[in-house]
Amino acid sequence: MTTHPIAWLCVVIFILAYVAVMAEEKLHLKKSKPVILAAGIIWALIAWLATGEGVSHESLSTAVMHDLEEYSAMFLFLLVAMTYINAMEERQVFDSLRSWLIRKGFSYRQLFWVTGFLAFFISPVADNLTTALLMGAVIMSVGGSPAFVTMAMINVVVASNAGGAFSPFGDITTLMVWQADKVEFFTFFSLFIPSVVNFIIPATIMNFFIDSGRPAALEDHAGIRRGGLGVCALFLITIALAVSFENFFGLPPFMGMMTGLSLLMFYTYFLQLRGLTSSRPIPVMDDEQKEDLDIFKRVAHAEWDTLLFFFGVIFSVGGLRYLGYLEVISESMYTGVGPTWTNIAAGVFSAILDNIPVMFAILGMSPEMDVFQWLLITLTAGVGGSLLSIGSAAGVALMGTAKGRYTFLSHLKWSWAIALGYAASIATHFLVNG
Repeated sequence: MTTHPIAWLCVVIFILAYVAVMAEEKLHLKKSKPVILAAGIIWALIAWLATGEGVSHESLSTAVMHDLEEYSAMFLFLLVAMTYINAMEERQVFDSLRSWLIRKGFSYRQLFWVTGFLAFFISPVADNLTTALLMGAVIMSVGGSPAFVTMAMINVVVASNAGGAFSPFGDITTLMVWQADKVEFFTFFSLFIPSVVNFIIPATIMNFFIDSGRPAALEDHAGIRRGGLGVCALFLITIALAVSFENFFGLPPFMGMMTGLSLLMFYTYFLQLRGLTSSRPIPVMDDEQKEDLDIFKRVAHAEWDTLLFFFGVIFSVGGLRYLGYLEVISESMYTGVGPTWTNIAAGVFSAILDNIPVMFAILGMSPEMDVFQWLLITLTAGVGGSLLSIGSAAGVALMGTAKGRYTFLSHLKWSWAIALGYAASIATHFLVNG
């Protein structure tokens, strides 16, 4: 059906929707809106075309339910992770870390490296967006010359994306590969050294262009609220449950995550009973204090735009797969060009088009690749978005919070250094894991 005019129209609709996604900052239009609309129109056109070709409604429904199964597993996993992150934010875990960094009075170069390393090691657990916003807030609070702010922001974006690439739950793309059973959980950590190389090389280059001065130490006191450390511990237990359900019970990871969510619900319930929402124990709490620890409020504050964007991408790309386009691309690229160069090119392409549809399209093609090649595309899709500021959620978010100081063009000036790190990380993967 790939040559039918209606099939071509589906491709055009998807391209237009993604142009709107890429222009999100200019249009002030949430990225989920155009892709959800595109998904609905694409499948309506497919149904019209398929019915004319004699395809039964049951067959179409089966195809849609296949995409729904993939989406629901990812949705539940991410929803739990986002709820935990929101709970830690409400308990001021991240505010406390930011306050400590500001009070330490690091030099500009020290702050550059500290925020970079923290971004690298926090993003494997938290998502790269939350990590980038946290480190970006520290950089903006300290201030300094525009050149320092720009390079520190770029460093945080690169570090956040690199840190998420070696963890099965560090980025949506790694999570997709893990849940598709392409790579086992602990095998992802073999990407640690290539990810470090991807972060270190551009950071080392930019280090020589940073002022050697020291900003004035600021007084910023924010402590972790009661129960905050308990939430952090439960998050680690929840991740362990997700891994255990997958490895030992043969169950999807989201079952372990949902079990962990129930633990958080009971934990906040007992915190409310003990009256631990304030700095001192109190026997009775008013409605406002109870609302702070209401776990359903934390669920409501999840990144719904991202979750619904993911819905639109999965069903839009799923429609193109049903039409046969992914099979054509897979045949021409993975069979013709070869998996190595195709995976490297896919990473570069993810800097322009978000890595989520790129990875989902590749998983939809399901090319015959060994674990080494699946790790390669996981690495390139994860760190390729750092090449441009619009290539990752971390870069887009920081452009919004640091308007005028971190921009598309300021990031582009250092893309050559980031590209060196990208190439070196691929070479390292071949050296270490090949």
